[in-house]
Amino acid sequence: MTDEDERYMRRALALAERAASAGEVPVGAVLVSGLLVVEACNEKESRADATAHAEILALQSASHHLGTWRLEDAILYVTKEPCVMCAGAMIAARIKRLVYGANDPKGGADGGAFDILRSRGTNHRIEIEAGVLQSETAAQLQRFFLGKRGSRGSEGIEPAAP
Repeated sequence: MTDEDERYMRRALALAERAASAGEVPVGAVLVSGLLVVEACNEKESRADATAHAEILALQSASHHLGTWRLEDAILYVTKEPCVMCAGAMIAARIKRLVYGANDPKGGADGGAFDILRSRGTNHRIEIEAGVLQSETAAQLQRFFLGKRGSRGSEGIEPAAP
């Protein structure tokens, strides 16, 4: 983990907190490509759109600003292990690197529930740094789900390491 990884992950955590305040699952994303820095958070509820994940919104915004779908120099920082949809979009966009915080054993696509991002069957390989600020990102998700669902738990988000 680099100082830059930590800095951008802390910004993603702040974006995730904004999402939580709006009643969204707290996931934040920061995409960096050269001088471009794009920020997004989950907006599924507010947009009534199942595809409005933080990662998808960040990829769309970066593509719009750069005028290309190929994001070969991009680094995407996200607070939670991406789902299958987001992993597929990252592969399709050809991002260079993914940095994420909390693992998601029930829906993650980097070995959580699936292993899309490291599959030899895909046409692009992404450098992956997992577990950056893992205890903080997992705790944020756990607080949200405990608040929403009470004793039903944290939706499979791995608890913070002791």
